[in-house]
Amino acid sequence: MHSFRRLSLLVGLTAAFVAGSAAAQTWPTKPIRLVVPFSAGGANDLMARAAAEGASKALGQPVVVDNKPGAGTVLGAEIVAKSAPDGYTFLVSAAGVVSNSMVRKSMPYKDEQLVPVAMIGLAPSVIVVPGDAPYKDLKEFIAASKKSSTGFHWATAGTASTPHFVEGLLTTKYGAKLDLVPYKSGSESITAVLGSQVEATSEASIVVLPYIKSGKLKALADTWTQRISAYPDLSTAVEQGFPDIRIAHWAGVHAPRGTPDAILDKMASAIDAAMKTPATVEHLKSMGIEPIGGTRASFVKFVGEERARLGGVVKATGMKED
Repeated sequence: MHSFRRLSLLVGLTAAFVAGSAAAQTWPTKPIRLVVPFSAGGANDLMARAAAEGASKALGQPVVVDNKPGAGTVLGAEIVAKSAPDGYTFLVSAAGVVSNSMVRKSMPYKDEQLVPVAMIGLAPSVIVVPGDAPYKDLKEFIAASKKSSTGFHWATAGTASTPHFVEGLLTTKYGAKLDLVPYKSGSESITAVLGSQVEATSEASIVVLPYIKSGKLKALADTWTQRISAYPDLSTAVEQGFPDIRIAHWAGVHAPRGTPDAILDKMASAIDAAMKTPATVEHLKSMGIEPIGGTRASFVKFVGEERARLGGVVKATGMKED
């Protein structure tokens, strides 16, 4: 009896593998939906559209961007998590796909319902202050915040936004004295810095570079591990002696759990090819976005490391949804 059960299980697994392989060989046979949980025009949307255009050429089928903003990326992520795992619905993921379940009171889907497929690229976060601020680098800014009787006001785009994590690292790792001021979006927080309503924030390179180059904002540090291609004069926080400041606005692709591995590998390969197209590389880098691509395995590793790192910040700061 046990042998029969084992044989039945083996036959079932073999049939599923054969079916998955067959589906991958013919996939895709129709347009692919790429759900972007952000409004059009931002860094993640721009990265998504570049990936969609390149992947369309590689796969021979349209890859259609579908913007579904809301609830801190949860709305779009839920749509994909609950979609059929047939290779025709993917999510443009960001840090929220890792951190939302850590800080929110409830989630409409489980993290494991989404699986990593490929890295698209990233926009390094840049710590900025008003253009006439007296600090020349991050070290001076942190020192001044410690001397302030009230501390400095730091704008964020809400709980668990990238600026919130940067603030958490600055305070818990390096003793900066910062008071959070939440805004509804990154553009609103930048407006607050421009108007000197707050002392500082951090935001995606693509958002702040025009203000930095015009002198309206002063850049103190790039918070990624490498300098921004479009602004190589700005040193990283790591270079300035703050090795734990490693945060970026990244975009990747996730799929519903159960999507055949062969399809995931094929999609990852298409995105990697898209991110290595010279015209795409030049276009994204000129805006302050770094195209990445890579293998599916490298993105799985990145997401795992991001989960551990952001989880440490959440624990250290007690970060929770209001």
